[in-house]
Amino acid sequence: MAKTELMSPVTGTAWKIEHAVGDRVEEGEAVMILESMKMEIPLEATASGVVAEITVEQGASIEEDQVLCVIES
Repeated sequence: MAKTELMSPVTGTAWKIEHAVGDRVEEGEAVMILESMKMEIPLEATASGVVAEITVEQGASIEEDQVLCVIES
């Protein structure tokens, strides 16, 4: 199985996690919503597959380029 890492494009907060480990996601679907400078930014799946890992908890501070989620396809 191929693994795709979703990385944060910004420094901010993991505001809302939309999916759990084991959920199926489609390419382009929001996996979580990030918050940075009072803006909500969807973190979209770049591949269809199953969420294998979520590396942050809702409300956690995140850094730019931090791996937030792994999708197996």
